[in-house]
Amino acid sequence: MCVSGRGAWSEKVVAPAERVIPIPEKLSFEEAAAIPVNYLTAYLMLFRCAHLREGQSVLIHMAAGGVGVAATQLAKSVPNVTLFGTASAPKHAVIKENGIDYPIDYRTTDYEVEVKKISPDGVDIVLDPLAGKDFKKGFNLLRPFGVTVLFGGANFLQENKSYFNLAKQWFQTSSFDPFQLIGKNRTVSGFDLGGLFKNPDVLVAMKELVRLYEEGVVKPKVDSVFAFEEIGEAQKRMHSRLNVGKIILVPRKAAKPEKETEEKSEAVSTEKE
Repeated sequence: MCVSGRGAWSEKVVAPAERVIPIPEKLSFEEAAAIPVNYLTAYLMLFRCAHLREGQSVLIHMAAGGVGVAATQLAKSVPNVTLFGTASAPKHAVIKENGIDYPIDYRTTDYEVEVKKISPDGVDIVLDPLAGKDFKKGFNLLRPFGVTVLFGGANFLQENKSYFNLAKQWFQTSSFDPFQLIGKNRTVSGFDLGGLFKNPDVLVAMKELVRLYEEGVVKPKVDSVFAFEEIGEAQKRMHSRLNVGKIILVPRKAAKPEKETEEKSEAVSTEKE
């Protein structure tokens, strides 16, 4: 594995030797590929931006996605942490098995209301990849000394959005008044892993993730594997929020077993006869 920054969608990547980490023996190449971006993002947000501690609570949006799965596993490594996770109803069993205590169907219920039913004073940490109106909802859920970490803008990428609605989403995020932080004793943090790859803390975090994998805390979940020529399908799957875990790209898929290919050829030949 390597901490290479941008340009990793390539058959070959050149990286400084000190930023290359051996893959643990029991970890497949695909599982290893699921660690650097997702788990680094989750780890640094939880433990550097939000300083997660014992007994706290976290709201994880898109809990079935790559970062959501990683954040759930890492947060559960801290004792007595309560996790709320948003995902569509068909994914609830999976995210619960991964560690989410309270799955919430964002499509049919208002997660802000649901969280407050269970925890009237809100949560300590919100991991927000959505922005727009959800940024304010997340901020409103914070307890005193709570932290919301903004690390994406998925609300801007929805299909069938008019320019007016896009502008509205942007305004709802950018119009945030920082003076609210003073009166409400809350913190807002931003996170972009792409700007941190040369930061020495990233490599330290990567080595810590390998240790957590060996201890059984980190369990990479690969949703699907696509070859470079299938990248359009991979993007569609991610954009449609069908994945549970990480979507992996490989230069080319492994060749199908010769026996299977021969059987298919024989079947086609028989049909023609």
